[in-house]
Amino acid sequence: MSRFDLARRRMLEGQLLSRGIKNARVLAAMFKVPRHLFVEEALQDQAYGDHALPIGARQTISQPYMVALMTEALMLEGSEKVLEVGTGSGYQTAILAELAAQVYSLERIDLFIEKAKALMAQLQYDNVFIRCADGTAGWKAEAPFNAILVAAGAPEVPLSLVDQLAMGGRLVIPVGDRRTQVLKRIVKERTGTSETAITPCAFVPLVGEAGWQYGKGEAGDQPEGF
Repeated sequence: MSRFDLARRRMLEGQLLSRGIKNARVLAAMFKVPRHLFVEEALQDQAYGDHALPIGARQTISQPYMVALMTEALMLEGSEKVLEVGTGSGYQTAILAELAAQVYSLERIDLFIEKAKALMAQLQYDNVFIRCADGTAGWKAEAPFNAILVAAGAPEVPLSLVDQLAMGGRLVIPVGDRRTQVLKRIVKERTGTSETAITPCAFVPLVGEAGWQYGKGEAGDQPEGF
């Protein structure tokens, strides 16, 4: 067993199981996906630590616990079509690819697109589709989605994403101000939507037409911390 295998085992036991992550499929995916490949080589020995890490452009790879918690909240069974808003390093994308039938991922920063695509090919995830776009608008041509995960903090829930949920679909999204949010699960029902608050969190801002507005070339400035 390599040092990274051992680090993943410690992550599973010390960060996920101990904090209440129970879904066996989520735990298996978190143990399988080599998180260290999604950060710079100089940071690989920190990849399984209980914290976020920088990935460039003032963006982060979320801490393992937050990835597991958000994924578990989607309640995936394996047949779902999932939309991810914010590809970033591609780590969350890979976890979703382990658990869903198809993953459509949107990223607004060109820097991350080719790196993420290369990693998906290296890890043989042929059920992932990534493109550069304003994630707050969703991916209308591929809707409806059974689940949507937003990996950045929104000022409010984008109606465009709710509209693209299938009936019974789940949207997991951090909502709040630029620095602190509450992670929420929105479920689309025939009578409207229901909302559950999961935990306080702190993500980089969701930038886009239905998110936070920044000047040209600017990115979020608050790394994910909880």
